[in-house]
Amino acid sequence: MVDQRHPDGRALDAMEANFRAALPAICEPLGLGVAMQRIWDQPELRFDAACVAAVRRAAELSGYSSRDIVSGAGHDAAHISRVAPAAMVFVPCRGGISHNEAEFSSKEQCAAGAQVLLQAVLDFDRKLAERHA
Repeated sequence: MVDQRHPDGRALDAMEANFRAALPAICEPLGLGVAMQRIWDQPELRFDAACVAAVRRAAELSGYSSRDIVSGAGHDAAHISRVAPAAMVFVPCRGGISHNEAEFSSKEQCAAGAQVLLQAVLDFDRKLAERHA
């Protein structure tokens, strides 16, 4: 299974085309057949910029590092984002393994994620209240 992710749908299409073109060139010299089937297609999704900014600020205020990542998984936030502002907070997993029975995050990492989430919600709420005051 190959899982390709990119925040730009056109770039993702190009990645898939390159993969499809390269696979026979890799497999055929080894005497291997090639069969490909797309089993999942998740259109690109941009979360609410203000929510994402609140998460970034929350990580910084809480003393944690952060980085933007692309997630192609069907998280609830992806569905909620169609009707309400949304963003996501991820915590590190040992060995980078997620969505797998080997996934593991320590209690401390989970607590840090919860702290960032709480801070982001409070920050977002405060800014929203200021706009409506």
